[in-house]
Amino acid sequence: MPGSKRFLHPEAIKRISRLEVRARHVVEGFLSGMHRSPYFGQSVEFLQHREYVPGDDLRHVDWKVWARQDRLYVKQFEEETNLRCQMLVDISNSMQYGNGPLTKYEYACTLACSLAYLVLKQQDSVGCMAFDEKIRSTVPTRTRHNHIFSIVDSLAVQKPADKTDMYGVLRTIAETAPRRGMIVIVSDLLADRPGLIKGLKLIRQRGHDVLVFHVMDDEELDFPFSGPTRFEGLESMDFLNCNPRALREGYLASLQAFLDEVRRECARNSCDYALVRTSEPLDAALATYLSKRITVMNRL
Repeated sequence: MPGSKRFLHPEAIKRISRLEVRARHVVEGFLSGMHRSPYFGQSVEFLQHREYVPGDDLRHVDWKVWARQDRLYVKQFEEETNLRCQMLVDISNSMQYGNGPLTKYEYACTLACSLAYLVLKQQDSVGCMAFDEKIRSTVPTRTRHNHIFSIVDSLAVQKPADKTDMYGVLRTIAETAPRRGMIVIVSDLLADRPGLIKGLKLIRQRGHDVLVFHVMDDEELDFPFSGPTRFEGLESMDFLNCNPRALREGYLASLQAFLDEVRRECARNSCDYALVRTSEPLDAALATYLSKRITVMNRL
């Protein structure tokens, strides 16, 4: 598919696969010890039949019933995991920034697709939303392994634009999410801070577990600039011509205050937080996700 190769890089997939193999024993261990839920899934515990409808997975058709009754029925099973994971990927204009191999947006998409791959490998359900001032695209939660291509291609056609309305987006999700799950936010969080905090608090109040991947470029974090430089806003028409050495101390102090506030508010609202550099290896971020996922499943 046209967008698939853009974010699912071969080297990343190799690392993901190795991580999944290492994690599989842990995953199987805590899933096998979980209580059953009333939701339908794909465990070994048969629950009931229902009539086949177009689009159902043929692997779940009970062919013995078809042989007896000449009608198609699908087996339903009792699910042994409650995890429904929703990826939220920031596609605002500030995500275009990047001085390495990947922009923040490209890294965020790669990270989201890789997490989705891992979730599907563990037979949980995952969906994806791309957002800026509002939700621009939605891929519903599914458990089929080939669902990854729907997520990849949905993100591949997006073009970063506009500003970020984090509160509006999170409020929409809080009002429309069918039941509690894990919400994974992949963003640079360059948005109205009171709105961001209010939105995080709202979706936590609705019972969702929240994991925030704060994606930043090395230049944003280290401010290595020297010599006359023109800085241009990605989400405004503002610009600044200056000697960056004169700004470095103040910039880094403001950045640290921003990061401290985000970490503090995430902790206060019981949201898991991870600062991710675009130069950071992908499997390090995935390891962070996996450790958070174990924590979430232990809460159930």
